This record gives sequence, C-alpha cells and structure tokens, in this order.
Amino acid sequence: MFSSRQRLKNRTTPKDLNRFDYLQALVTEFQDTEDADARLQVLANLSNFAYDPINFEYLRKLQVPELFLDCIDDDEDLAGRTVQFGIAGICNLVSDPKNRDIVLAHDTGVQCIFRCLSSPEIETKLAAITTLIQLVIPASRDRIVTSHVLDCMRNFAHSSDSRLRNLAQVFIEDYG
Repeated sequence: MFSSRQRLKNRTTPKDLNRFDYLQALVTEFQDTEDADARLQVLANLSNFAYDPINFEYLRKLQVPELFLDCIDDDEDLAGRTVQFGIAGICNLVSDPKNRDIVLAHDTGVQCIFRCLSSPEIETKLAAITTLIQLVIPASRDRIVTSHVLDCMRNFAHSSDSRLRNLAQVFIEDYG
C-alpha cells in the first residue's frame, strides 16, 4: 500500500525495524538461506515491496533490481516461480525512471526481459511485456522495439489468453 515517509515514521515505534532495515533483512535472508521454498517466499515479498514507490530508494541501495535480474538470468528454462517473481519485481520497479535506467544500463537487463517472452508461463510473459512497455523511451526504443520483439508480439496477439492478446496488441499499436 502506498504511504508517505511521515506516515511510516508516525506508525513506527522504537522497537520496530524501520523500512530499510526490514528490506535489508529480507535481502540477507534471500542470500543466506538454502531452503528453496523460503527463498521463493522472500523473493515474492521483495517483489511485492517493489510495488510501493516509498521503497524504491531502499531497494536501489540494497541492489534489489540486480537481484531480480539475476533471478531471471540464473534460470535456464524460465518456467519457475523464481523467474516469475523476478520479472514481476522488475515490472514493479521500472515505473521509476531511476530504476528504469538501472535495468537499461545492466549488462544483461534487457536481454533477461527478452528471454522472459519465451517463458511457458503466461504471468511471466505478461510481466515481461509490461516491463518492456515501461522501458521504451527515446534513448532505448531501438534496443527494445526490435523485429524479434515485434514478431513475438504479433504471435501473442493471436493468443487464446485475452490478457496476453490485449497487451501484445497495445505494444504493437504503440511501437509497431
């Protein structure tokens, strides 16, 4: 839920972890735990926290955009929940220009998102398309709106899934 820094400050007692410390604890738990289910739950939580603009600065300091990209990059078949939560987190973050620039500047950032278009999971594809739409700015348009991406969108525009079909059509109308 969206909040203001002042509202958070007023609601936080001295014994509570502040927002940054809580997010840092989540990142540390993700990095340190060996339990796959626990890691997945933490990644899902981080992805959800990436939705609130009040967390953007904290997540950048903790290098969470890079963590999300690594989750995508490390999964070969793109079918897992790790990829789904990673791309969902990126999708949530890139509405902010600073986060968008981090993804665009990352060595494999755009390629990771392109790879998600090949996932067998609809939710992963939806998040990837939404992310690409948010990443298109004049300076990045030629990197993102490629013939390969447009071919994917044309293919998705015939999908039986109405969400995928509609989102692909929006991409084509805006950038095709």
